[in-house]
Amino acid sequence: MATLAGKPFRAFILSTLLILPLSYLPAQRDKQTNGLGLYPLLGEAFSRDRRAANQAIDELERSWQSSYLAPLLEVFALKPRPAADLRIRRLIADKTGQRLRNVRDWQVWTWNRPEALPPDYAAFKASLYTQIDPAFARYFAPTRKATIRLDEIVWGGVVQDGIPPLRQPKMIPAKQADYLRDKHIVFGIEVNGDARAYPKRILAWHEMFVDTVGEVEVAGVYCTLCGTVILYETKVDGIKHELGTSGFLYRSNKLMYDRATHSLWSALEGRPVVGPLVGQGIQLPWRSVITTTWGEWKKRHPDTRVLSLDTGHERDYSEGAAYRDYFSTDRLMFPVPTPDKRLANKDEILALTTLDRAKALAISARFLRRNPIYHVEFAGLDLLVLTDKTGGNRVYQIEPGERFALSDEDGLLGPDGRQWQTHESALLGPEGEQRKNYPAHRAFWFGWHSQFPDTRLIDHRGAEREADPEPTNP
Repeated sequence: MATLAGKPFRAFILSTLLILPLSYLPAQRDKQTNGLGLYPLLGEAFSRDRRAANQAIDELERSWQSSYLAPLLEVFALKPRPAADLRIRRLIADKTGQRLRNVRDWQVWTWNRPEALPPDYAAFKASLYTQIDPAFARYFAPTRKATIRLDEIVWGGVVQDGIPPLRQPKMIPAKQADYLRDKHIVFGIEVNGDARAYPKRILAWHEMFVDTVGEVEVAGVYCTLCGTVILYETKVDGIKHELGTSGFLYRSNKLMYDRATHSLWSALEGRPVVGPLVGQGIQLPWRSVITTTWGEWKKRHPDTRVLSLDTGHERDYSEGAAYRDYFSTDRLMFPVPTPDKRLANKDEILALTTLDRAKALAISARFLRRNPIYHVEFAGLDLLVLTDKTGGNRVYQIEPGERFALSDEDGLLGPDGRQWQTHESALLGPEGEQRKNYPAHRAFWFGWHSQFPDTRLIDHRGAEREADPEPTNP
């Protein structure tokens, strides 16, 4: 997230925070810190006045409690080179018993331990990040409910909607999209017969589109860091949720927000995780997204429309320009608590969950490329996964025990050997039978596993592999 529109902005913000005394932080008084209060004391510890910083660190050391660590690391992540850098690092190492490389490693260590937060931590977080963007204060109001740990919510490097979503973007017919080549990657969707293509080269700069497709109001959410595009319907029980990019991450996954309540939403789960909407049973319905090539998508959908380069924003929309460095290595930009080494971090998987997100399945995209037709049982359902020559995956719910096969002409043969037709919404049999699409999408392994650590995995060889008993931190 931070490497796109955020890089110059992030550098400016960090330089600004380096001169802020942090005296604006919640000033509760307590006995442990001689009445000054933990948060202003943290501000002193990170000040440019070395003498004041050393006095504050002395006081932190004297009054230390395990709950001090989360806010200390949060400020340290924003002020990476304070005047008393070595003393702060020594304090953290002595109190944790961990000699680690950097602040992020200490945070990961903390996230793998029982949650320990001081009083008014939410108010502290609101006060800290309001210096970056006043809109951030609403995310962390002290009375807000949360289903995730607040100390695991980290700033991604941009302000609210600093990576601007495309709202009702201009779409053009396929024949007018002369800026695209057949091999370019697109994210294809079809809703009620309305086929659309969203080139990766454009969507990576915006991470979200909001539109009406097939007369259904939807939001396409692209978490570039975790390699996931998910299509959500935005209306639940008659209420439309207007979503945007919050600027924050949870386990390297994008957090959305809604304009009405400023609740934070999980991009991978499609439900609120912090704020007044938590606990109301809100779950955005989701639909399939096909990651494929432009040539394959327009061959299957000659009437498709595709994003225009006329987005209203000035960006380098050339193929591969966005996130080039990030996509070219297996390194992560933001850490996750429990990386799983059964696959490489950015190995692509086909991701499936149940509606309530109680169960999850990850299938290696490499395995599916070698097995263009694959039958699998998931959550009591029989599923058929079809993978085309570009690696695009389509999943259908079939009848128990049914088996399909590919014909010599790349067609699909049903259980009785007769031809079936493949559509995005369903498989159609010769007598009008239907096997409906089951929503699925692609993701990087690390991003999916960090959100669904109990996920079932089918690896590159097609074998089911159990999770490592003791995941290794990065």
